[in-house]
Amino acid sequence: MPFVYINEISKFQGQEVTVKGWLYNIRSSGKIIFPILRDGTGLLQAIVLKNAVSPELFERAKELTQESSLEVTGTVRKVPEGKTAPGGHELDVKDLKIGQLIPADQPFPITPKEHGIEFLMDYRHLWIRSSRQHAILKVRHEIIRAVRNFFDDRGFTLVDTPIFTPAACEGTTTLFEVGYFDEKAYLTQSGQLYNEATAAAFGKVYCFGPTFRAEKSKTRRHLTEFWMVEPEVAYATLEDIMALAEDFITHIVKSVLQHRRSELEVLERDISKLEGIEPPFPRVSYDEAVQSLKASGSNIEWGGDFGGADETLLSQQYDRPILVHRYPAQVKAFYMEPDANRPELALCVDVLAPEGYGEIIGGGQRASRLELVTQRIQEHQLPPEAFDWYLDLRKYGTFPHAGFGMGIERAVAWICGLEHVRETIPFPRMLYRLRP
Repeated sequence: MPFVYINEISKFQGQEVTVKGWLYNIRSSGKIIFPILRDGTGLLQAIVLKNAVSPELFERAKELTQESSLEVTGTVRKVPEGKTAPGGHELDVKDLKIGQLIPADQPFPITPKEHGIEFLMDYRHLWIRSSRQHAILKVRHEIIRAVRNFFDDRGFTLVDTPIFTPAACEGTTTLFEVGYFDEKAYLTQSGQLYNEATAAAFGKVYCFGPTFRAEKSKTRRHLTEFWMVEPEVAYATLEDIMALAEDFITHIVKSVLQHRRSELEVLERDISKLEGIEPPFPRVSYDEAVQSLKASGSNIEWGGDFGGADETLLSQQYDRPILVHRYPAQVKAFYMEPDANRPELALCVDVLAPEGYGEIIGGGQRASRLELVTQRIQEHQLPPEAFDWYLDLRKYGTFPHAGFGMGIERAVAWICGLEHVRETIPFPRMLYRLRP
């Protein structure tokens, strides 16, 4: 019999096929058993009729337990009108082979009953088999696919950047230090500095990989290991990069709506909120944002960076992402270009997702003058020897350029409507979690 995947089962209506997978659920009614199978691509209800199979096969079906591995052969048929089944098709079983039968006295740990989050995180390697977690990770996959398509279709070159780095990119207090033979190295916080070098070679580039922040934070928005996509564009300004971020987010949301609507429905996501994500996005200056926050009851003072609560207050005022630009230079990284009209401001932007999800993109225009970058490295007390190569970019053909970084997990949390980023990645790394 041909071996088929459940998501293609409709192509085989009336034919005899074999499906390989695991038992998702089972129910019976006297002379009929309804095993529900999953194979990673979908769910399929099988039907085992007592008078249509051998007594041995019927008994074998009766003893099936949750998550036992099996192969089922049968005839595909459309679900009769008035009845429902996952995917709209069923399998009339002719044969059933068990790969491993999980003993009834040692059942699969995750059952339909309520479990605490710590229990589920301890069994994350099994929890990802559930329909909700499966849907989240399928949406994550679609977001990643959309990210690559967006940049590839626009002439960007993917250039991988190092995971081991000699110095900080964002802040020295959030580095993971590792031994590197006879010297110290750090796990990367961002690929951006290297992107600036590759942008001078290729014009439009992006890197996409894991990044690490040793931030001792336990908020719902933080992981110590996360994936980030970072484009960098030669001769781009802050305005250029804000327009790119706007198009980028719109493309991702539309791609998820087109290809993963059923997964969003599993997650009970309010799809209408995503359907309203259309450009233009509001552009709000830091000055305007501070005024708005004070009017909303925040204690923020001009010159301070926004905390998670401030970002939530701001983003809840809009039905689409907002671009907050021109923060005080003192709260931003050393490489930001100052505003020519107000040097105390940086030409930077944070994109805040609606519904209180906060920052999902951070970026801006990079400082291009050698003297300024050298001064900034000194002011931030960064080791100058680690930035020799970075200063070379300002010595040999310096140019205006801009870029941003988007954390995949925060984007997944927003698009899926999740409370915490720990469900957005297969195996999250957090302050107090290194396993499984």
